[in-house]
Amino acid sequence: MAVPGQGAGAARRRGRLLLPLLLFGLAAFLPALVYSLKVSPLIEKISDHKDFKKLLRTRNNILVLYSKSAAAAESSLRLLSSVAQEVKGRGTISWIDCGDTESRKLCKKMKVDPNSKEKGVELLHYKDGAFHTEYNRAVTMKSIVAFLKDPEGAPLWEEDPEAKDVVHVDSEKELRRLLKKEDKPLLMMFYAPWCGVCKRMMPSYQQAATELKGKYVLAGMNVYSAEFERIKEEYNVRGYPTICYFEKGKFLFHFENYGATAADIAEWLKNPQAPQPQAPETPWADEENVVYHLTDEDFDKFIKDHSSVLVMFHAPWCGHCKKMKPEYEKAAELLHVASDSPGVLAAVDATVNKALAERYHISGFPTLKYFKDGEEKYTLPHLRTKKKIIDWLQNPEAPPPPEPAWEEKQTSVMHLAGEDFRESLKKKKHTLVMFYAPWCPHCKNAIPHFTTAAEVFKEDRKIAYAAVDCAKGQNHDLCKQEGVDGYPTFNYYNYGKFVEKYTGERGESGFTTFMRTLRERDHERVGKKKDEL
Repeated sequence: MAVPGQGAGAARRRGRLLLPLLLFGLAAFLPALVYSLKVSPLIEKISDHKDFKKLLRTRNNILVLYSKSAAAAESSLRLLSSVAQEVKGRGTISWIDCGDTESRKLCKKMKVDPNSKEKGVELLHYKDGAFHTEYNRAVTMKSIVAFLKDPEGAPLWEEDPEAKDVVHVDSEKELRRLLKKEDKPLLMMFYAPWCGVCKRMMPSYQQAATELKGKYVLAGMNVYSAEFERIKEEYNVRGYPTICYFEKGKFLFHFENYGATAADIAEWLKNPQAPQPQAPETPWADEENVVYHLTDEDFDKFIKDHSSVLVMFHAPWCGHCKKMKPEYEKAAELLHVASDSPGVLAAVDATVNKALAERYHISGFPTLKYFKDGEEKYTLPHLRTKKKIIDWLQNPEAPPPPEPAWEEKQTSVMHLAGEDFRESLKKKKHTLVMFYAPWCPHCKNAIPHFTTAAEVFKEDRKIAYAAVDCAKGQNHDLCKQEGVDGYPTFNYYNYGKFVEKYTGERGESGFTTFMRTLRERDHERVGKKKDEL
C-alpha cells in the first residue's frame, strides 16, 4: 500500500534528476536548430574535398565563408543568406565550418585558417575554377551583392570612407522619401559607375558634403540601370554626371560645373542659379579662313571647276574634327599661297548638308575624300596633320587598304540590322547586343573583348553575341527604340524580349561571366526539375 504523497515526491525527485539531462539535450540541440533556421538553403555547406572540387568545376563565381566554428559563422550566415537570394543564378555562396572534424581536413588542404582572423571568419572568392581573391570590401549586403555581380568591378562609391557624408540613394522609393522629408537644400548627383567625369568629380563632391554637413545635403544615385528610366526622364538625365539642385523637395536647377572643386560647389550653393546659356559656337564656314566651305548646292560645280580637291566632311560637335581643324587650315594657307599648288582644301558640314553626307556614305567624322577631275578617287583616313596633307597632295596615291569593318570580319558575333533584329533574337534564349558606332573610341576598345567572348560560346546554340551599327541610317530608329543614348550600349535579351542593360566590366571576362551565369541558372533549373521527377 502506497504512503500518501510518496508518488508526488518521487516524481519531483525524478524531475530534479531528469531536468539537467533535458537541459543538456536541449543545449546540444539548440545550436543546430538555430543555424538551420538562419542558413538559407541557397548556401551550400561543404565538408568534403571532392564536393568542393566539383563545386569549383561546375560554378564559376563562388564566395566561400570559412569559419572557425558554427557559432562564429552565425552573423555572417544571416547576412549571406540574404545575399544568396539576391544573386541567385548569378553567383554561389558556400560555407565551410573549419571547426567541424570532417571540414577541418578540407580547410587544411585549402590552406585556410579562420582562427587567425579577428572574428573567426574569412571570405574567399573563386572564379572559373580557381582562387580569385580575398573579399576585403565592406561586409554589407549591398557591397557583397555588387561584388558577386561584378567580381572585378570597382568598389561602390559608399565604400569609400571619404564619402561617408554623401547620402547614397539606391532606389526610386528612397529618392522620393529623401525629397519629401529633407528641409535643407539638396544637391543630387545622378551618375554611372563607369563614367570618368563622375569619378574625377567624386572627391570634390564628397569633400563638399563633409564641409557643408548640417547646412546642405549632398547625395548620389547610380541611375545607369534600365530600372531608373523614369527618373532619368523626369530630371532630364542625358549624360553623366547630371547634378540637380532641390529645395523643399522641388527641383530648381541643374549644376553644370563638372570641373568644380569643393570650394566651387560651396560657393555655388550660396547663390544657386540656372546655368547661363552658352553663346552658340560660330560655324566654321563663318570664320575667317582659306578653306572652301561647300554645300549641297555648290559642291558639284566646285569639284568640276577644280582638278584636285581634298574634302573634309565634319560635324560641329566632333572632337576629332576640332583637333584637326587648325592643321587643315594651315595646310590650306600653304596651298593657297603656293605658285604651283597641287590642289585645294574644302570642307562640308555633314550635319547640315545631309544629301552630300548620304551620297558619299559618311558615317564617321572627320572623313577625308579626294576628288580628281570631278570624280571621287580615294578616302584618306590617315591624313590628319598639315605635313601629311601637303606631302600626300604632292604625290597622290592610293592609301593603304583600310582595316576591314567589324561586320566584314569572320567572327562569331551576329551583325543585325533594323529589319531582322527582333526575328533573329527570338531564335536565341540569351543574347547580349552591343549597340555601337564605328568611330566611337570606347566601342573600339570593347570590340575585341566582345568578339572573343562570342568565340567562347560559339558552340552553344542557345547563346548569341550580337552587334548593331547605330551609325547606319537604317538602324537609327532601331537604336532609339532600344534606348540607346550613348556608345557602346549593351542590352540583354531573352528570346527577343529586352530584360536589362548590361553594366558590368567591358572586358572578355565581364562578357563571358555574364553569359556563364545565365547558363548556370538554366542548368540549376533543369537539375531541380530532374530532382522533382
